[in-house]
Amino acid sequence: MHIEQWIDGAPPGAVYALVGLIIGIESLGIPLPGEIALIAAGMLASKGTVNPALVALCAVAGAIIGDSIGYSIGRKGGKPLFEKLGRKFPRHFGPEHVETAERAFHKWGMWAVFFGRFIALLRIFAGPLAGALRMPYWKFLIANVLGGVAWAGGTTVAVYYVGKAVEKYMQGFSYVALGLVLVGGGVIGLVIKRRAARAFGAPGAAEGEASAAPDRVTAGE
Repeated sequence: MHIEQWIDGAPPGAVYALVGLIIGIESLGIPLPGEIALIAAGMLASKGTVNPALVALCAVAGAIIGDSIGYSIGRKGGKPLFEKLGRKFPRHFGPEHVETAERAFHKWGMWAVFFGRFIALLRIFAGPLAGALRMPYWKFLIANVLGGVAWAGGTTVAVYYVGKAVEKYMQGFSYVALGLVLVGGGVIGLVIKRRAARAFGAPGAAEGEASAAPDRVTAGE
């Protein structure tokens, strides 16, 4: 059974716990489909099954706490931690992925933690890598809190209202309009993700774009 099926079939109290737990575990550095869990819970909220404010609150708490634990792990384990993880889990922590995330941190500093929330690759690296690179905790915490609120809270609100709009269109049998909304939203989302990937030098960006940009800000500055 997939994550979204677990959430869809769970009672309200369990939905809040699952969302916070899944996003928290992903944020501390273990690859889990946190975004899918958040979207599934947001859609349930749009149907009135769960409270959207509580979904957002649990998601934000999971994101902030998980990232903080990841920071502590990374600060204690240092760079050797990623070398060990790369040997055991090359698909997620291979040298190419670590170098990409590290390049983003050296270039953007604390803002890599904030914007990393919106990029799957950086989301699992943000906390541990910030700790390993000895980013001052106060900088990390500011970016962590702001990023957690913007990503987790913003996604919940967006999905909630999209779900409400879809329900309205379905009730009015406006399938053409619904199709246009979904296609348009998908295109816009794809453009945003690609631009963000290029900005941070994530895999899939145009060759040379990331490496050509100078490292202007180090994580510890």
